[in-house]
Amino acid sequence: MKGRSFLTLKDFTTEEILALLQLSGDLKAKKKGQGCPSKLQGKLLAGKNIVLIFDKSSTRTRCSFEVAAFDEGAQVTFLTNSQMGKKESIEDTAKVLGRMYDGIQYRGFSPEVIREIARHSGVPVWNGLTDDDHPTQVLADVLTAMEHTGKEPKDLKFAYIGDGRNNVSNALMIGAAKLGMEYRIASPKELFPSNSLIAGLQEDCKASGAIISVTSDIAEAVKGVDVIYTDVWVSMGEEDQTDARIALLKDYQVSMDVLKASGNPEVLFEHCLPSFHDLNTAVAQEIHDKYGLSELEVTDEVFRSKHSVVFDEAENRMHTIKAVMVATLTDIF
Repeated sequence: MKGRSFLTLKDFTTEEILALLQLSGDLKAKKKGQGCPSKLQGKLLAGKNIVLIFDKSSTRTRCSFEVAAFDEGAQVTFLTNSQMGKKESIEDTAKVLGRMYDGIQYRGFSPEVIREIARHSGVPVWNGLTDDDHPTQVLADVLTAMEHTGKEPKDLKFAYIGDGRNNVSNALMIGAAKLGMEYRIASPKELFPSNSLIAGLQEDCKASGAIISVTSDIAEAVKGVDVIYTDVWVSMGEEDQTDARIALLKDYQVSMDVLKASGNPEVLFEHCLPSFHDLNTAVAQEIHDKYGLSELEVTDEVFRSKHSVVFDEAENRMHTIKAVMVATLTDIF
């Protein structure tokens, strides 16, 4: 995988994604002092320079990339005020950064921006999130489910409740198709994923044995699953659609009744965070003042319950991102 960009899981084979998950687990064990294969000992990214470009704000993505890089000996530049796309074209900026850095992370809006950076930089480019995809998040989601269930990805069943065509759901669907998982979406019809994305994954599903289904029926979606997943109802950049989203999704909140409907007493709850499960943020308070809602996509009871593995999941962003950087910047494979 050395020298390759990580823009979407579509670009990787089942075997490569499984290798990244294994590497993530090994690097996690190394960080925790639990031993690791001899090939992973030492500072694997020593002498490497990495730039992180953020057009969208971030907590987990930035911290994960920075700590992962520092752990393995790399130097990091955090870039939020470049002239890219303003006084300097994306192409020219990419060519400049590619001369200075060994790898580039981009988190922003248009997927075309990150593709253009990858076309012109000459170094690996990693997708920290775009409007249509979030591949590093999926690695963390699957690793967390594996750790808590003891199952291989091909044996996992995920149900996603909420906005079925946002970037996280798209990325989970792609990951499921590649890894042979069962992935169910429960969403209002207005927010079903695009038919083109589902159609484009059929060959992967056929090869891996994955099953993808879409319904408006929450009970149908969650029956017998290992993981119930949700995300915010309004993604970054869509704040003007808050009224419409709340109206569409108010019946798609993950409550304890939804977890019970799975019939699995050990069902896990996952969320990519941040989550509006209480009133302890300024945005949540604004929503409460306007709409009278104290919780949105998930109840506080579920978020704080034994089923919730959201903070294990958040930590695993770091370990899986570290694996992506190591795999694409070194000869580890």
